[in-house]
Amino acid sequence: MAGMLIATTNDLPGYEIEEVLGEVFGLTVRSRNIGSQIGSGIKSIFGGELKGMTQALTDSRHQVIERMVEECLAKGGNAIVAMRFDTSEMGANWTEICAYGTAVKVRKLP
Repeated sequence: MAGMLIATTNDLPGYEIEEVLGEVFGLTVRSRNIGSQIGSGIKSIFGGELKGMTQALTDSRHQVIERMVEECLAKGGNAIVAMRFDTSEMGANWTEICAYGTAVKVRKLP
């Protein structure tokens, strides 16, 4: 991902968008294991951060960003604008995590 510019904005200050290459995304579906569900149930009673689940979500977000970047590179892009995350529950135990944005070719302004 080195050298890939990723922004949640629609433009990149200091850069000119030369070409729009289209939508790119990275996707993963994760299931929760029984241990984390039991631990989460106990934590929800007493309160506090669910560290195992937080780490799993962080890892998932990194994974979907990597997949999105790979798709951008395959299209010939060097930046992604309007990047967003989306998550949704699929059934009782599955979570879908998606990163998406617009692949573009940019050049640095003088």
